[in-house]
Amino acid sequence: MSKEAVFTMKLEPELRDQLMSEAALEDRPASQIVRELMRDYISQRKHAREYDEFLRHKVERARVSMRAGKGMPQEQLEAEAAVRRAELLRRADEADS
Repeated sequence: MSKEAVFTMKLEPELRDQLMSEAALEDRPASQIVRELMRDYISQRKHAREYDEFLRHKVERARVSMRAGKGMPQEQLEAEAAVRRAELLRRADEADS
């Protein structure tokens, strides 16, 4: 990849010195490390945006489902979950015996 762009930034002298020291210990140019950090940051943000979009679609599908009458009231959902929990606990107790 061509490296023709220049990126200038201000930072604390201590941070710069620490980066340069760590880079020297690894026998790597600081610019290479900064590029890796930038790529990692871009990748993380891309994944976060994709996940947010996934959740938005999932919530919208759930809302459409609820508006269409396919949902379940919270009380009913909690009651059914309580029955399932009780059954699982009963089975776990039997397995321990």
